[in-house]
Amino acid sequence: MFSVNNILLIATIIVYLGFMLAIGAVLSKKNKNTDDYYLGGRTLGPFVTAMSAEASDMSSWLLMGLPGLALASGIADAFWTAAGLAVGTYLNWLIVARRLRIYTEVNNSATIPDFFSNRFKDKSGALLAISAIIIIVFFVPYTASGFLAIAKLFESLYGVDYHAALIVGAVVVVLYTALGGFLAASTTDFVQSIVMTIALIVVVGFGIHTANGLDPIIDNVKELPGYLSLTSTYDAATNAAKDYGVLKIVSMFAWGLGYFGMPHVLLRFMAINDEKKLKLSRRIASVWVVISMAVAIFIGVIGYTFVRVKGIDLLDSERIIIEISKVISESNWLGAIVAGLIVSGILAATMSTADSQLLAAASSMSENIVHRFFAKNMNQKTSMIVARATVAFIAVVAVVFAWDPESKVFDIVSFAWAGFGAAFGPVMMCALFWKRTTKWGAFAGMFAGGVTAIIWRYVLNEFLGEKIAIFNIYELLPAFIVGLAAIIIVSLLTKVPDKEVTDDFDRVNALMKQ
Repeated sequence: MFSVNNILLIATIIVYLGFMLAIGAVLSKKNKNTDDYYLGGRTLGPFVTAMSAEASDMSSWLLMGLPGLALASGIADAFWTAAGLAVGTYLNWLIVARRLRIYTEVNNSATIPDFFSNRFKDKSGALLAISAIIIIVFFVPYTASGFLAIAKLFESLYGVDYHAALIVGAVVVVLYTALGGFLAASTTDFVQSIVMTIALIVVVGFGIHTANGLDPIIDNVKELPGYLSLTSTYDAATNAAKDYGVLKIVSMFAWGLGYFGMPHVLLRFMAINDEKKLKLSRRIASVWVVISMAVAIFIGVIGYTFVRVKGIDLLDSERIIIEISKVISESNWLGAIVAGLIVSGILAATMSTADSQLLAAASSMSENIVHRFFAKNMNQKTSMIVARATVAFIAVVAVVFAWDPESKVFDIVSFAWAGFGAAFGPVMMCALFWKRTTKWGAFAGMFAGGVTAIIWRYVLNEFLGEKIAIFNIYELLPAFIVGLAAIIIVSLLTKVPDKEVTDDFDRVNALMKQ
């Protein structure tokens, strides 16, 4: 039997989800063609560009994974991962954003596969197809992980049937994404970033209040060997510090390289209405990322004392924010509404990533595969129908991936990040900054980076990781290096790019100086 507080909490979440659907319905009227649908007609303002990019990037990792990591083993793991992501975020906005925005307008590209194909004037469509396939392969399970998080959230909070929650969560995300396209996804992501921020602030405030101040929180974690160190972690099994090591630090810091190849983040750079406003977007995004990750780590530190004070038997450290929201919801009617906002924040973090990934995967299939190879003469009305149908199809496949509640979809997320970073990151950097890059070099880089990520994770790490320390490093770093080397070597061994290709490059250089 639901109490009044539970009803208020659920009502708050329903209002939030209804608001997301309303945004999708309103913005659907602005989609006149597929360029509007997949890139918002390049009309995003600097605030929406910045906050939607970061919200789509962070996912439930910000509100569940990062605090859980800090709570379980101390701040080292969480700090070095967050530091790498913060540096990667800033550099991506600083050196990639404006140049990609200009380049994609010069060569009329609406998707990342479009950009690669048009950048190298690949008339065969092979580069377009390979890029699109990479996006679909990695984004389907990535999207599934978001649906999985939504289902498990409601299952653990209210005992709702997992599969029913999975379907309802997927339907809500699909409806506002399919209706409004990129503009709806970006606008809802902007709203969701605000909800996520509110959730972080409320949880920190309530956690400190429950622990009777900061001093008890710090005193409690000081008792744990290695917990507050940046060069060691806390091992709960032995109640001792465990050496972190330089190799581990480098491995976690390497997460930042992934940003250069993330389609759902790069698309935001392409969609801003004025490339000169990207400097403002960079500042907003960088500040928000640093503060939000720092607060998320601190929530993990607070969580240790919170669990002790409340006598909570926490089996999964990633559930700390959920447990805090439960306690808040039990206080009074206002607490129930606040708890609803916190849970909505977790949903926001998950949905803001799922919608962007869903749209990126759908654009790759409908525009870069169906339209390019099977239905070249589609009119705009038919293209929009295909676009929305593709969103629904990709979502159905993602639901199938997430159908087993015990599935290891979350394990795939780190690999998907590595896969995108290794397959697209080096190619993106060379395509933007190295005039001598050739089509064959781009092919080689995508192939070498992607394959190295797979081999490193499932062969070298699996069979040699325990014996040879170097193979324990996160696969993104070695795969990125191999991909970059392949591009340089193959480009130098193949024919120089045609004048048409280099003219575009020179034109972009000239525009960058303005």
